[in-house]
Amino acid sequence: MPHSPDLKPFTLPAIPLRPADGHKGTFGKISIMGGSVGMSGAICLASVAALRSGSGLVTAVVPASIQNIVASFEPCLMTTGLPDDCESGLLPLSETRVTTLLQGRDAIGIGPGMGRSSTAGQLLRDVLAQATCPVVIDADGLNIASEQSMFTHPRNFPCVITPHPGEFSRLTGRSIADVEKYREEMAQEFAAAHQLIVALKGPGTIVTDGIRLYRNNTGNSGMGTGGSGDVLTGIVTSLLGQRLPAFEATALAVHSHGLAGDVAAERFTERGMIASDLLHCLPEAWRRLEHKVLLSK
Repeated sequence: MPHSPDLKPFTLPAIPLRPADGHKGTFGKISIMGGSVGMSGAICLASVAALRSGSGLVTAVVPASIQNIVASFEPCLMTTGLPDDCESGLLPLSETRVTTLLQGRDAIGIGPGMGRSSTAGQLLRDVLAQATCPVVIDADGLNIASEQSMFTHPRNFPCVITPHPGEFSRLTGRSIADVEKYREEMAQEFAAAHQLIVALKGPGTIVTDGIRLYRNNTGNSGMGTGGSGDVLTGIVTSLLGQRLPAFEATALAVHSHGLAGDVAAERFTERGMIASDLLHCLPEAWRRLEHKVLLSK
C-alpha cells in the first residue's frame, strides 16, 4: 500500500496577463504532435484547444496523409506534414528533422492520436532527447513511454503527463483498482520519482509535482467522452507556451478544462455534450476566470 503523502496544498494561480502591446510571439509558439489515419480528431481537438487558450501560434505536426483534414478543421492552425505510409503510419525521421520541428517552440504537446508504431516511439524518444522547452505527453505518447520506460532518463526541461487511470496503471504497473483507490499517493510517488508533473485525470483530477497537490473541483460526467483528454493536452501546452511554471500551468489548465465542461453541460446537458463542445465553451470559462481576478482586486 502506498504511503500517504504529506503534500503542500495549492491555491490556483491567476490566469496569464495579456499585455495590450502583445503579439503572436508574446503569447507563445507551440506545436502539438500526433494524429494518424482514423485518429485525426484527437490532434484537431488538442490544437484548437491551445488556440482557444491564448496561444499566439499553434502548429499541428501530423502525418502528411491527414494534413489536409487537420488544416481544414480550423484555418487559424498552422500544419506541418511528416512523411508517412497510409498503412504503416509515420516513416522514420532524421535527428536533424526533429531538431527543426522543435526549433523556436515555447512548448510541445505530443501523443494525441499518434498511434504506437515503432516510428512514433522513435519520434517521442527524439523529442525527449532534444527538447529544451516544456513537453506535455498524453494518450499514445504515454502508452509508448510506459512500454519503453522513457521516464527513467534525465531531462533538462519541465515535463507534464496527463494520464487517465488506465494509462497510469500501465505506467506504474499497478492495477486500475489500486490507481483509483490511492490516487493521491500514487500520483505523488510517481511525480517525485520521475521529477515531472502528473495530472491524474478523473473526477477530482489530481495535479502534483511530488511536493504540492492540487485537487480539482470543476467538471462533470459529460466530460467522460472521447476527445476530452485531448482538449486538456492543448490547454496545458498553451499555458506552458505562455510561460507559466509547469505545476501552475497544469493546475490552471485542469481547472479551466473542467469549467469549460461545466459551461458545456449548462448549454447541452451532461448527457448531450461532446468533446468538441469544450472548444466553444473555453472562451466563457476564461471569461469567468478573468471576472474572478477582477473581483479579487
